[in-house]
Amino acid sequence: MPDHDANPSTLAFETHGIDYIPDEHRSSTLWGFIRLQAGGANSLATAVLGAFPIMLGLSVAQGAVAIVLGVGIGACILAPMTLFGPINGTNNAVSSSAHFGVVGRIVGSFLSLLTAISFFAISVWSSGDALVGAAHRLGLVSENNLAFAVSYGVIALVVLLICIYGFHLMLFLAKVMVLAASALFVAGFAAVWPHIDLEFAGKALQVGQPGFWSPFIAAFMIALANPISFGAFLGDWSRYLPRKTPARHLMLATLAAQLITLVPFFFGLVTASVIARLGPEYISSGNFAGGLLAVAPKWFLVPLLVLAVISGLSTGTTSLYGTGLDFSSVFPSFSRARATLFIGTLSIALIFVGRFAFNMVTIISTFLSLIVVMTTPWMVVMTLGYLFRRGFYRPDDLQVFNRRERGGAYWFLHGWNIAGITAWIASALLGLLAVDISGQFVGVLATRLGGIDLSLPLAVILPATLYPLLLRVFPDGAEVYGPLGPRWLPVSAASIESNSLKAGNAEA
Repeated sequence: MPDHDANPSTLAFETHGIDYIPDEHRSSTLWGFIRLQAGGANSLATAVLGAFPIMLGLSVAQGAVAIVLGVGIGACILAPMTLFGPINGTNNAVSSSAHFGVVGRIVGSFLSLLTAISFFAISVWSSGDALVGAAHRLGLVSENNLAFAVSYGVIALVVLLICIYGFHLMLFLAKVMVLAASALFVAGFAAVWPHIDLEFAGKALQVGQPGFWSPFIAAFMIALANPISFGAFLGDWSRYLPRKTPARHLMLATLAAQLITLVPFFFGLVTASVIARLGPEYISSGNFAGGLLAVAPKWFLVPLLVLAVISGLSTGTTSLYGTGLDFSSVFPSFSRARATLFIGTLSIALIFVGRFAFNMVTIISTFLSLIVVMTTPWMVVMTLGYLFRRGFYRPDDLQVFNRRERGGAYWFLHGWNIAGITAWIASALLGLLAVDISGQFVGVLATRLGGIDLSLPLAVILPATLYPLLLRVFPDGAEVYGPLGPRWLPVSAASIESNSLKAGNAEA
Protein backbone atom coordinates (compact mmCIF):
# COMPACT_ATOMS: atom_id res chain seq x y z
CA MET A 1 0.00 0.00 0.00
CA PRO A 2 1.59 3.34 -1.00
CA ASP A 3 2.12 5.87 1.74
CA HIS A 4 1.19 9.38 0.62
CA ASP A 5 1.61 10.97 4.03
CA ALA A 6 5.15 12.15 3.25
CA ASN A 7 4.17 14.79 0.71
CA PRO A 8 4.98 18.52 0.72
CA SER A 9 1.82 19.27 2.71
CA THR A 10 2.87 17.02 5.60
CA LEU A 11 4.32 19.93 7.59
CA ALA A 12 1.68 22.43 6.49
CA PHE A 13 -0.35 24.23 9.14
CA GLU A 14 -3.77 22.57 9.35
CA THR A 15 -6.53 24.83 8.09
CA HIS A 16 -9.48 22.45 8.50
CA GLY A 17 -11.53 22.34 11.66
CA ILE A 18 -14.61 20.17 12.01
CA ASP A 19 -15.84 21.23 8.57
CA TYR A 20 -16.22 18.55 5.90
CA ILE A 21 -12.82 17.47 4.50
CA PRO A 22 -13.02 17.40 0.67
CA ASP A 23 -11.80 14.25 -1.06
CA GLU A 24 -8.88 16.06 -2.66
CA HIS A 25 -7.51 17.00 0.79
CA ARG A 26 -7.56 13.46 2.17
CA SER A 27 -3.96 12.37 1.74
CA SER A 28 -3.68 10.06 4.76
CA THR A 29 -3.48 6.25 4.59
CA LEU A 30 -4.38 3.33 6.81
CA TRP A 31 -0.70 3.02 7.81
CA GLY A 32 -0.69 6.62 8.94
CA PHE A 33 -3.94 6.06 10.82
CA ILE A 34 -2.51 3.00 12.59
CA ARG A 35 0.65 4.92 13.52
CA LEU A 36 -1.33 7.79 15.02
CA GLN A 37 -3.61 5.51 17.01
CA ALA A 38 -0.90 3.12 18.19
CA GLY A 39 1.56 5.95 18.83
CA GLY A 40 -0.92 7.67 21.09
CA ALA A 41 -0.90 4.66 23.42
CA ASN A 42 2.62 3.31 22.87
CA SER A 43 3.92 5.31 25.80
CA LEU A 44 4.81 5.45 29.47
CA ALA A 45 1.25 6.57 30.20
CA THR A 46 0.00 3.17 29.01
CA ALA A 47 2.78 1.45 30.97
CA VAL A 48 1.43 3.19 34.07
CA LEU A 49 -2.01 1.70 33.33
CA GLY A 50 -0.33 -1.69 32.92
CA ALA A 51 1.19 -1.32 36.39
CA PHE A 52 -2.21 -0.93 38.08
CA PRO A 53 -2.96 -4.67 38.46
CA ILE A 54 0.17 -5.00 40.62
CA MET A 55 -0.68 -1.80 42.53
CA LEU A 56 -4.12 -3.31 43.21
CA GLY A 57 -2.58 -6.52 44.60
CA LEU A 58 -3.00 -8.94 41.68
CA SER A 59 -0.40 -11.43 40.53
CA VAL A 60 1.37 -11.13 37.18
CA ALA A 61 -0.82 -13.88 35.68
CA GLN A 62 -4.04 -12.33 36.98
CA GLY A 63 -2.94 -8.90 35.77
CA ALA A 64 -2.14 -10.28 32.32
CA VAL A 65 -5.63 -11.79 32.04
CA ALA A 66 -7.24 -8.50 33.12
CA ILE A 67 -5.18 -6.55 30.58
CA VAL A 68 -5.81 -8.90 27.65
CA LEU A 69 -9.54 -9.00 28.36
CA GLY A 70 -9.71 -5.23 28.79
CA VAL A 71 -7.76 -4.37 25.65
CA GLY A 72 -9.42 -7.11 23.57
CA ILE A 73 -13.01 -6.30 24.52
CA GLY A 74 -12.33 -2.58 24.36
CA ALA A 75 -10.82 -2.87 20.87
CA CYS A 76 -13.90 -4.74 19.62
CA ILE A 77 -16.23 -2.05 21.03
CA LEU A 78 -13.99 0.65 19.58
CA ALA A 79 -13.49 -0.70 16.04
CA PRO A 80 -16.80 0.55 14.52
CA MET A 81 -16.02 4.10 15.67
CA THR A 82 -13.46 4.24 12.85
CA LEU A 83 -16.20 4.19 10.22
CA PHE A 84 -17.70 7.66 10.65
CA GLY A 85 -14.70 9.85 9.78
CA PRO A 86 -14.23 8.76 6.14
CA ILE A 87 -17.98 8.86 5.41
CA ASN A 88 -18.73 12.23 6.99
CA GLY A 89 -15.34 13.94 6.66
CA THR A 90 -15.53 15.26 10.21
CA ASN A 91 -14.90 14.13 13.78
CA ASN A 92 -17.02 11.63 15.70
CA ALA A 93 -18.71 14.17 17.95
CA VAL A 94 -20.11 15.99 14.92
CA SER A 95 -21.01 12.67 13.28
CA SER A 96 -22.98 11.77 16.42
CA SER A 97 -25.47 14.49 15.40
CA ALA A 98 -27.06 11.82 13.22
CA HIS A 99 -28.03 9.76 16.27
CA PHE A 100 -28.24 12.29 19.11
CA GLY A 101 -29.38 15.37 17.19
CA VAL A 102 -27.36 18.37 16.03
CA VAL A 103 -27.61 19.85 19.53
CA GLY A 104 -27.44 16.52 21.35
CA ARG A 105 -24.01 15.96 19.80
CA ILE A 106 -22.64 18.01 22.72
CA VAL A 107 -22.69 14.69 24.62
CA GLY A 108 -19.80 13.57 22.43
CA SER A 109 -18.03 16.87 23.02
CA PHE A 110 -18.36 16.43 26.79
CA LEU A 111 -16.98 12.88 26.63
CA SER A 112 -14.11 14.08 24.44
CA LEU A 113 -13.23 16.76 26.99
CA LEU A 114 -13.35 14.35 29.94
CA THR A 115 -11.17 11.82 28.15
CA ALA A 116 -8.67 14.33 26.80
CA ILE A 117 -7.99 15.98 30.15
CA SER A 118 -7.58 12.59 31.85
CA PHE A 119 -5.11 11.13 29.35
CA PHE A 120 -3.31 14.43 28.79
CA ALA A 121 -2.73 14.58 32.54
CA ILE A 122 -1.56 10.95 32.72
CA SER A 123 0.90 11.49 29.86
CA VAL A 124 2.36 14.68 31.34
CA TRP A 125 2.58 13.26 34.86
CA SER A 126 4.20 9.96 33.89
CA SER A 127 6.61 11.51 31.39
CA GLY A 128 7.52 14.43 33.64
CA ASP A 129 8.22 12.15 36.61
CA ALA A 130 10.40 9.83 34.50
CA LEU A 131 12.23 12.76 32.93
CA VAL A 132 13.13 14.37 36.26
CA GLY A 133 13.95 11.04 37.92
CA ALA A 134 16.28 9.92 35.14
CA ALA A 135 17.97 13.32 34.98
CA HIS A 136 18.43 13.24 38.75
CA ARG A 137 20.12 9.82 38.70
CA LEU A 138 22.42 11.13 35.97
CA GLY A 139 23.33 14.05 38.23
CA LEU A 140 21.76 16.69 35.97
CA VAL A 141 19.02 18.10 38.25
CA SER A 142 17.79 18.01 41.82
CA GLU A 143 14.59 16.05 42.45
CA ASN A 144 12.19 18.63 43.88
CA ASN A 145 8.77 20.14 43.18
CA LEU A 146 10.28 22.92 41.07
CA ALA A 147 11.99 20.40 38.77
CA PHE A 148 8.76 18.42 38.42
CA ALA A 149 6.76 21.57 37.73
CA VAL A 150 9.20 22.69 35.04
CA SER A 151 9.18 19.27 33.36
CA TYR A 152 5.37 19.15 33.37
CA GLY A 153 5.20 22.67 31.98
CA VAL A 154 7.70 22.07 29.18
CA ILE A 155 6.10 18.82 28.02
CA ALA A 156 2.60 20.30 28.18
CA LEU A 157 3.59 23.42 26.23
CA VAL A 158 5.34 21.45 23.48
CA VAL A 159 2.28 19.21 23.17
CA LEU A 160 0.08 22.29 22.98
CA LEU A 161 2.18 23.81 20.18
CA ILE A 162 2.09 20.57 18.15
CA CYS A 163 -1.69 20.37 18.53
CA ILE A 164 -2.12 23.98 17.48
CA TYR A 165 0.00 23.32 14.37
CA GLY A 166 -2.31 20.42 13.59
CA PHE A 167 -2.87 17.02 12.07
CA HIS A 168 -0.09 16.95 9.46
CA LEU A 169 2.68 17.58 11.99
CA MET A 170 1.20 14.94 14.32
CA LEU A 171 1.17 12.44 11.47
CA PHE A 172 4.77 13.25 10.59
CA LEU A 173 5.97 12.86 14.19
CA ALA A 174 4.01 9.60 14.63
CA LYS A 175 6.15 7.94 11.97
CA VAL A 176 9.23 8.39 14.10
CA MET A 177 7.78 8.14 17.58
CA VAL A 178 5.89 4.85 17.25
CA LEU A 179 9.02 3.02 16.06
CA ALA A 180 11.32 4.75 18.55
CA ALA A 181 9.02 4.05 21.49
CA SER A 182 8.70 0.38 20.51
CA ALA A 183 12.48 0.02 20.35
CA LEU A 184 12.87 1.73 23.73
CA PHE A 185 10.30 -0.57 25.34
CA VAL A 186 12.26 -3.56 24.05
CA ALA A 187 15.33 -2.04 25.70
CA GLY A 188 13.28 -1.55 28.85
CA PHE A 189 12.34 -5.24 28.94
CA ALA A 190 16.04 -6.07 28.61
CA ALA A 191 16.88 -3.66 31.45
CA VAL A 192 14.58 -5.35 33.99
CA TRP A 193 14.83 -8.87 32.58
CA PRO A 194 17.26 -10.22 35.26
CA HIS A 195 14.72 -9.37 37.97
CA ILE A 196 11.49 -10.46 36.29
CA ASP A 197 9.50 -13.13 38.13
CA LEU A 198 6.45 -14.13 36.09
CA GLU A 199 5.18 -16.13 39.07
CA PHE A 200 4.97 -13.05 41.31
CA ALA A 201 1.82 -13.59 43.41
CA GLY A 202 1.02 -10.05 44.56
CA LYS A 203 -1.21 -10.25 47.61
CA ALA A 204 -1.87 -13.93 46.88
CA LEU A 205 -5.50 -13.25 45.99
CA GLN A 206 -7.35 -16.34 44.81
CA VAL A 207 -10.15 -16.46 42.26
CA GLY A 208 -13.45 -16.72 44.12
CA GLN A 209 -12.21 -15.10 47.31
CA PRO A 210 -14.25 -12.06 48.43
CA GLY A 211 -11.25 -9.76 48.02
CA PHE A 212 -10.35 -10.87 44.50
CA TRP A 213 -13.07 -9.56 42.21
CA SER A 214 -12.93 -5.89 43.16
CA PRO A 215 -9.24 -5.37 42.24
CA PHE A 216 -9.52 -7.69 39.22
CA ILE A 217 -12.51 -5.79 37.81
CA ALA A 218 -10.81 -2.48 38.59
CA ALA A 219 -7.69 -3.60 36.65
CA PHE A 220 -9.86 -4.84 33.79
CA MET A 221 -11.75 -1.52 33.65
CA ILE A 222 -8.50 0.46 33.62
CA ALA A 223 -7.18 -1.61 30.69
CA LEU A 224 -10.56 -1.33 28.95
CA ALA A 225 -10.51 2.46 29.36
CA ASN A 226 -7.49 2.78 27.08
CA PRO A 227 -9.18 1.61 23.85
CA ILE A 228 -12.55 3.08 24.90
CA SER A 229 -10.87 6.46 25.34
CA PHE A 230 -10.22 6.57 21.59
CA GLY A 231 -13.95 6.40 20.78
CA ALA A 232 -14.51 10.13 20.63
CA PHE A 233 -11.19 10.73 18.84
CA LEU A 234 -10.93 8.21 15.99
CA GLY A 235 -12.83 10.47 13.62
CA ASP A 236 -10.26 13.23 14.21
CA TRP A 237 -7.76 11.15 12.22
CA SER A 238 -9.92 8.90 10.03
CA ARG A 239 -11.61 11.96 8.47
CA TYR A 240 -8.44 12.38 6.40
CA LEU A 241 -8.80 8.87 4.93
CA PRO A 242 -10.42 8.44 1.48
CA ARG A 243 -14.22 8.23 1.67
CA LYS A 244 -14.32 4.87 -0.11
CA THR A 245 -11.96 3.09 2.31
CA PRO A 246 -13.56 -0.35 2.99
CA ALA A 247 -15.20 -0.65 6.40
CA ARG A 248 -13.47 -3.95 7.20
CA HIS A 249 -10.06 -2.37 6.51
CA LEU A 250 -10.87 0.51 8.86
CA MET A 251 -11.92 -1.78 11.69
CA LEU A 252 -8.99 -4.15 11.22
CA ALA A 253 -6.64 -1.16 11.34
CA THR A 254 -8.09 -0.16 14.71
CA LEU A 255 -7.84 -3.72 16.07
CA ALA A 256 -4.20 -3.91 14.94
CA ALA A 257 -3.36 -0.55 16.52
CA GLN A 258 -4.90 -1.55 19.85
CA LEU A 259 -3.07 -4.90 19.90
CA ILE A 260 0.21 -2.98 19.58
CA THR A 261 -0.60 -1.29 22.90
CA LEU A 262 -0.14 -4.63 24.67
CA VAL A 263 3.63 -3.95 24.50
CA PRO A 264 3.58 -0.97 26.91
CA PHE A 265 0.82 -2.61 28.97
CA PHE A 266 2.92 -5.71 29.60
CA PHE A 267 6.03 -3.60 30.16
CA GLY A 268 4.19 -1.80 32.94
CA LEU A 269 2.88 -5.07 34.38
CA VAL A 270 6.18 -6.95 34.60
CA THR A 271 8.15 -3.87 35.66
CA ALA A 272 5.64 -3.16 38.44
CA SER A 273 6.07 -6.73 39.69
CA VAL A 274 9.84 -6.15 39.87
CA ILE A 275 9.29 -2.86 41.68
CA ALA A 276 6.89 -4.53 44.13
CA ARG A 277 9.66 -6.94 45.18
CA LEU A 278 12.65 -4.57 45.14
CA GLY A 279 11.00 -1.28 46.08
CA PRO A 280 7.49 -1.92 47.45
CA GLU A 281 7.21 1.62 48.81
CA TYR A 282 6.92 2.88 45.23
CA ILE A 283 3.98 0.57 44.54
CA SER A 284 2.17 1.50 47.73
CA SER A 285 2.50 5.20 46.85
CA GLY A 286 1.59 4.66 43.18
CA ASN A 287 4.92 6.08 41.98
CA PHE A 288 5.59 3.87 38.96
CA ALA A 289 8.15 6.23 37.41
CA GLY A 290 10.13 6.43 40.66
CA GLY A 291 10.07 2.66 41.03
CA LEU A 292 11.20 2.14 37.44
CA LEU A 293 14.15 4.45 38.04
CA ALA A 294 15.02 2.62 41.24
CA VAL A 295 15.22 -0.81 39.60
CA ALA A 296 16.60 0.18 36.17
CA PRO A 297 20.33 -0.16 35.47
CA LYS A 298 22.22 3.04 34.78
CA TRP A 299 22.64 2.29 31.08
CA PHE A 300 18.86 2.54 30.64
CA LEU A 301 18.60 6.07 32.05
CA VAL A 302 19.37 7.86 28.77
CA PRO A 303 16.92 5.68 26.78
CA LEU A 304 14.39 6.35 29.52
CA LEU A 305 14.88 10.10 29.12
CA VAL A 306 14.13 9.76 25.42
CA LEU A 307 11.15 7.49 26.09
CA ALA A 308 9.77 10.00 28.58
CA VAL A 309 9.87 12.80 26.01
CA ILE A 310 8.40 10.67 23.22
CA SER A 311 5.67 9.35 25.51
CA GLY A 312 4.59 12.77 26.67
CA LEU A 313 4.41 14.09 23.12
CA SER A 314 2.63 11.09 21.54
CA THR A 315 -0.08 10.51 24.14
CA GLY A 316 -0.47 14.20 24.92
CA THR A 317 -1.01 15.26 21.31
CA THR A 318 -3.54 12.52 20.48
CA SER A 319 -5.53 13.45 23.61
CA LEU A 320 -5.47 17.23 23.35
CA TYR A 321 -5.78 17.66 19.57
CA GLY A 322 -9.27 16.18 19.28
CA THR A 323 -10.76 18.20 22.11
CA GLY A 324 -9.43 21.46 20.73
CA LEU A 325 -10.83 20.48 17.35
CA ASP A 326 -14.25 19.65 18.80
CA PHE A 327 -14.40 22.67 21.11
CA SER A 328 -14.15 24.88 18.04
CA SER A 329 -17.43 23.38 16.81
CA VAL A 330 -19.26 23.95 20.10
CA PHE A 331 -18.09 27.58 20.13
CA PRO A 332 -17.69 28.61 16.48
CA SER A 333 -16.19 31.97 17.49
CA PHE A 334 -13.06 29.94 18.29
CA SER A 335 -10.87 28.74 15.46
CA ARG A 336 -9.36 25.26 15.82
CA ALA A 337 -6.05 26.79 16.97
CA ARG A 338 -7.67 29.15 19.49
CA ALA A 339 -9.91 26.41 20.87
CA THR A 340 -6.87 24.14 21.29
CA LEU A 341 -5.02 26.93 23.11
CA PHE A 342 -7.96 27.50 25.46
CA ILE A 343 -8.51 23.81 26.29
CA GLY A 344 -4.77 23.20 26.56
CA THR A 345 -4.28 26.05 29.00
CA LEU A 346 -7.18 24.81 31.14
CA SER A 347 -5.82 21.25 31.07
CA ILE A 348 -2.33 22.38 32.09
CA ALA A 349 -3.78 24.21 35.10
CA LEU A 350 -5.72 21.11 36.13
CA ILE A 351 -2.59 18.97 35.71
CA PHE A 352 -0.70 21.06 38.25
CA VAL A 353 -3.61 21.10 40.72
CA GLY A 354 -4.16 17.35 40.38
CA ARG A 355 -0.48 16.46 40.71
CA PHE A 356 0.38 18.58 43.71
CA ALA A 357 -2.94 18.68 45.59
CA PHE A 358 -4.46 15.20 45.18
CA ASN A 359 -3.57 11.49 45.08
CA MET A 360 -2.70 10.64 41.48
CA VAL A 361 -3.62 6.93 41.67
CA THR A 362 -7.06 7.78 43.04
CA ILE A 363 -7.68 10.40 40.37
CA ILE A 364 -6.60 8.17 37.49
CA SER A 365 -8.53 5.05 38.49
CA THR A 366 -11.70 7.05 39.23
CA PHE A 367 -11.65 9.05 36.00
CA LEU A 368 -10.87 6.01 33.84
CA SER A 369 -13.82 4.08 35.26
CA LEU A 370 -16.10 7.06 34.64
CA ILE A 371 -14.82 7.31 31.06
CA VAL A 372 -15.69 3.65 30.41
CA VAL A 373 -19.16 3.87 31.93
CA MET A 374 -20.12 7.10 30.17
CA THR A 375 -18.44 6.61 26.78
CA THR A 376 -19.39 2.97 26.13
CA PRO A 377 -23.18 3.60 25.87
CA TRP A 378 -22.49 6.51 23.50
CA MET A 379 -20.39 4.22 21.31
CA VAL A 380 -23.05 1.48 21.36
CA VAL A 381 -25.72 3.94 20.21
CA MET A 382 -23.42 5.17 17.42
CA THR A 383 -22.63 1.63 16.24
CA LEU A 384 -26.27 0.50 16.25
CA GLY A 385 -27.26 3.72 14.52
CA TYR A 386 -24.74 2.99 11.77
CA LEU A 387 -26.28 -0.48 11.29
CA PHE A 388 -29.86 0.82 11.32
CA ARG A 389 -28.97 3.54 8.76
CA ARG A 390 -26.96 1.08 6.61
CA GLY A 391 -24.02 3.48 6.83
CA PHE A 392 -25.99 6.29 5.12
CA TYR A 393 -25.38 9.87 6.30
CA ARG A 394 -25.95 13.41 5.06
CA PRO A 395 -22.62 15.16 5.81
CA ASP A 396 -23.92 18.66 5.13
CA ASP A 397 -26.78 18.28 7.62
CA LEU A 398 -24.30 17.24 10.32
CA GLN A 399 -22.81 20.73 10.17
CA VAL A 400 -26.06 22.55 11.10
CA PHE A 401 -25.06 23.25 14.71
CA ASN A 402 -21.61 24.43 13.68
CA ARG A 403 -23.12 26.93 11.22
CA ARG A 404 -25.69 28.09 13.81
CA GLU A 405 -28.56 27.02 11.57
CA ARG A 406 -31.78 25.17 12.39
CA GLY A 407 -33.42 22.23 10.67
CA GLY A 408 -32.09 19.54 8.37
CA ALA A 409 -32.41 15.78 8.55
CA TYR A 410 -30.89 15.61 12.03
CA TRP A 411 -32.85 18.42 13.70
CA PHE A 412 -35.35 15.93 15.21
CA LEU A 413 -36.96 17.59 18.26
CA HIS A 414 -35.36 21.04 18.63
CA GLY A 415 -31.98 19.52 17.83
CA TRP A 416 -32.30 16.48 20.11
CA ASN A 417 -32.94 12.86 19.17
CA ILE A 418 -35.12 11.48 21.96
CA ALA A 419 -34.19 7.84 21.40
CA GLY A 420 -30.42 8.38 21.33
CA ILE A 421 -30.23 10.83 24.23
CA THR A 422 -32.59 8.84 26.47
CA ALA A 423 -30.74 5.57 25.84
CA TRP A 424 -27.41 7.23 26.68
CA ILE A 425 -28.61 9.02 29.83
CA ALA A 426 -30.36 5.95 31.27
CA SER A 427 -27.44 3.63 30.51
CA ALA A 428 -24.76 6.01 31.78
CA LEU A 429 -26.63 6.76 35.02
CA LEU A 430 -27.35 3.11 35.81
CA GLY A 431 -23.77 2.23 34.90
CA LEU A 432 -22.46 4.85 37.33
CA LEU A 433 -24.69 3.44 40.06
CA ALA A 434 -23.07 0.02 39.49
CA VAL A 435 -19.43 1.22 39.65
CA ASP A 436 -17.30 -0.10 42.49
CA ILE A 437 -13.87 1.49 42.88
CA SER A 438 -13.08 0.41 46.42
CA GLY A 439 -12.43 3.33 48.71
CA GLN A 440 -12.96 5.89 45.95
CA PHE A 441 -16.31 5.63 44.19
CA VAL A 442 -18.97 3.02 45.00
CA GLY A 443 -22.41 3.21 43.41
CA VAL A 444 -25.66 2.31 45.15
CA LEU A 445 -26.24 -0.77 43.00
CA ALA A 446 -22.69 -2.02 43.60
CA THR A 447 -23.23 -1.71 47.35
CA ARG A 448 -26.43 -3.73 47.20
CA LEU A 449 -24.77 -6.35 45.01
CA GLY A 450 -22.04 -6.91 47.59
CA GLY A 451 -19.35 -4.95 45.76
CA ILE A 452 -19.81 -6.67 42.37
CA ASP A 453 -19.11 -4.12 39.63
CA LEU A 454 -21.65 -4.58 36.82
CA SER A 455 -21.06 -1.16 35.28
CA LEU A 456 -19.60 -2.45 32.00
CA PRO A 457 -22.30 -5.06 31.27
CA LEU A 458 -24.92 -2.40 31.96
CA ALA A 459 -23.07 0.12 29.79
CA VAL A 460 -23.21 -2.32 26.86
CA ILE A 461 -26.48 -4.24 27.31
CA LEU A 462 -28.73 -1.35 28.36
CA PRO A 463 -28.14 0.91 25.33
CA ALA A 464 -28.17 -2.11 23.01
CA THR A 465 -31.65 -2.89 24.34
CA LEU A 466 -33.07 0.57 25.00
CA TYR A 467 -32.04 2.33 21.79
CA PRO A 468 -33.83 -0.04 19.36
CA LEU A 469 -36.92 -0.07 21.60
CA LEU A 470 -36.99 3.71 21.82
CA LEU A 471 -36.61 4.00 18.03
CA ARG A 472 -39.85 2.04 17.74
CA VAL A 473 -41.60 4.44 20.09
CA PHE A 474 -39.94 7.54 18.59
CA PRO A 475 -39.09 6.44 15.02
CA ASP A 476 -36.77 8.54 12.86
CA GLY A 477 -38.03 10.07 9.66
CA ALA A 478 -37.34 8.59 6.23
CA GLU A 479 -34.91 11.42 5.46
CA VAL A 480 -32.19 9.95 7.71
CA TYR A 481 -32.17 6.66 5.80
CA GLY A 482 -30.71 5.89 2.42
CA PRO A 483 -32.45 4.53 -0.69
CA LEU A 484 -32.79 1.07 0.89
CA GLY A 485 -34.57 2.44 3.96
CA PRO A 486 -33.95 1.43 7.57
CA ARG A 487 -32.72 -1.93 8.72
CA TRP A 488 -35.13 -3.63 11.19
CA LEU A 489 -36.95 -0.41 12.19
CA PRO A 490 -40.14 1.49 11.31
CA VAL A 491 -40.11 4.97 9.78
CA SER A 492 -42.04 8.02 10.99
CA ALA A 493 -44.18 10.12 8.70
CA ALA A 494 -41.84 13.11 9.06
CA SER A 495 -40.23 14.37 5.87
CA ILE A 496 -37.14 16.37 5.17
CA GLU A 497 -39.28 19.26 3.92
CA SER A 498 -40.79 19.73 7.38
CA ASN A 499 -37.29 19.90 8.82
CA SER A 500 -35.82 22.14 6.15
CA LEU A 501 -32.84 24.29 6.98
CA LYS A 502 -33.47 27.92 7.86
CA ALA A 503 -30.34 28.70 5.87
CA GLY A 504 -28.48 26.58 3.34
CA ASN A 505 -29.28 23.25 1.73
CA ALA A 506 -29.86 20.05 3.70
CA GLU A 507 -28.47 17.74 1.04
CA ALA A 508 -24.84 16.61 1.15
